[in-house]
Amino acid sequence: MSAARSGARARSFVAGTAVLLLAGCATFSPDGGFDRVAELTRERAGHAPRWQRSDADADAARQRVAELLREPLRADAAVEIALLNHAGLQADLHELGIAESDLVRAGRMRNPTFSFSRLAGGGHLEIERALIFDVLSLLTMPLAVEAEQRRFARTQLEIAGRAVAVAAEARRAWTATVASQELVRYYEQVKEAADASAELARRMVEAGNFSKLAMMREQAFYADATTQLARARHQAHAERERLARALGLHGEQLAFTLADRLPDLPAAPLEPRDAERTAIETRLDVLAAKRGAEAVARALELNRATGFVNVLHGGYVNASESDEERKDGFELELELPIFDFGATRTARAEATYRQALQRTAEVATNARSEVRDAYSAYRTSYDIARHYRDEIVPLRKRISEENLLRYNGMLIGIFELLADAREQVASVTAAVEAVRDFWLADTNLQVALTSGSPGAATAVQRPAAAPAGGSGGH
Repeated sequence: MSAARSGARARSFVAGTAVLLLAGCATFSPDGGFDRVAELTRERAGHAPRWQRSDADADAARQRVAELLREPLRADAAVEIALLNHAGLQADLHELGIAESDLVRAGRMRNPTFSFSRLAGGGHLEIERALIFDVLSLLTMPLAVEAEQRRFARTQLEIAGRAVAVAAEARRAWTATVASQELVRYYEQVKEAADASAELARRMVEAGNFSKLAMMREQAFYADATTQLARARHQAHAERERLARALGLHGEQLAFTLADRLPDLPAAPLEPRDAERTAIETRLDVLAAKRGAEAVARALELNRATGFVNVLHGGYVNASESDEERKDGFELELELPIFDFGATRTARAEATYRQALQRTAEVATNARSEVRDAYSAYRTSYDIARHYRDEIVPLRKRISEENLLRYNGMLIGIFELLADAREQVASVTAAVEAVRDFWLADTNLQVALTSGSPGAATAVQRPAAAPAGGSGGH
């Protein structure tokens, strides 16, 4: 009989040891969840970020940035630099480490508690030792781990959304900077022409061949051209600084050069089919909201599992007294649900879940509207830019050529020719701005289809704590 008891005790010890080992075996993944973020970003932005977790990673990123900055900066290169070099994005990537730590902790049992007491007096010595384990955390561990896995997946989606937002801002800033650079070059030419016209008018007045009123008109045009050039230069400087911030550039990196002009319009505009459905299925903010609702639902299930029994501790206890045989046993510690039967925790979890569902519905509704709005802006800006390219600019060019022929035939004078050149200023400026607006609208449409709201960067927030108390950790 004693042999059978010894065998049962041995089996119980082995089983208990196995449970404890399994409870402590949750480990960190080799990539820290980053590979999924990189994949989601590459699908939507064309490039993937690099998580700089060591000096070697940082050095490799700096070398790649330096290599890209040696050539005139184009839009794709700007996106790649931003994903490599943006300090705010690197800070957001470390949110993965925080979220994975919570996940690993959920898969580990709480540390046991050891207590020791020693009482002595009257020649009598009593010693008591106890090793207490949180049994409830072990029983609910599968539910807690699953809930943390959902929150971790949501964090990956949110950080990927932030990465795509960084890439989109880099592309927008590049577009605006190149357009402002084009306008500066054009306004410099306008100012040179206005300067020559004003000087010619002054000399002709001195010679008595021109009225003072006509001269003052030429001087007014020169003054306006000077003002426009100053504003254009400031705007170009402001846009370049915005681009530097978007790319995370500083120091010697600020000496980068840009492409001379914006890309040409595509041969035909995009005609996205089922755009609203595409947004619901692929937008990162919608997917993150769904993941959040699923995590809250799973947390509600965990809360119901622990609603009645909230604290259950068990452990091994032994006691020894002087001149007496040592006593072995176990101890259970149970919180008695006298004042709170768990109804408050369950009600809070249910309200949180209903809130998450409504937030998800709100995000989905906004996504559909933003896609429709973004496509309308995209198509309108394409039609306007094409109209300038195919109609207005060629017409202005033909008018200039005709006036030049009339000037060569001595049918009009130099000032009539210059007046025609002044009328072209607004058309050329609007044409450049129309192409700029199209490429900005193109970026916003891609963001609205695949990532989030084109009007604001996707913010990374830590998932809310589970409504129920889960496992602890080491």
